[in-house]
Amino acid sequence: MTTQPRHDDERNRIREAMDRLLTGKPTASDGSLTAKALAAEASVHRMALMKRHADLKNEFYERVRTETRQTPEPEKRLRESVTQLRKTIKDQSTEIKELRQQVTRLTLASAVLTQARDAPQPSSPRASNVIRLHPRRR
Repeated sequence: MTTQPRHDDERNRIREAMDRLLTGKPTASDGSLTAKALAAEASVHRMALMKRHADLKNEFYERVRTETRQTPEPEKRLRESVTQLRKTIKDQSTEIKELRQQVTRLTLASAVLTQARDAPQPSSPRASNVIRLHPRRR
């Protein structure tokens, strides 16, 4: 039964910390609008905020979005990651396309060389067709 009052106390501290951070008056954190700063401001372990009070964390980010017209830091980082990953995918797709073209060219070159190797060689001129420039000495 002792967990409920502690739980309610944590929730109250988190809500008060939200208000302080959103008004720009932090007392125990760096004042950034992140879950880490919220946990520090509320004197709550960050994992407790993330697991037991996830609804308050989400509420905080929603308030950051609506009250300050800012994008929360985790969302900014995710957007940057998505942009970077899309660029990486585009670059890799281009590279794969180029490598496939190179494989095709190398396969054709190999086929030409194999065919040239296996083709019969043109016969050399016959001795009767050869005219000696210097007559043989006897």
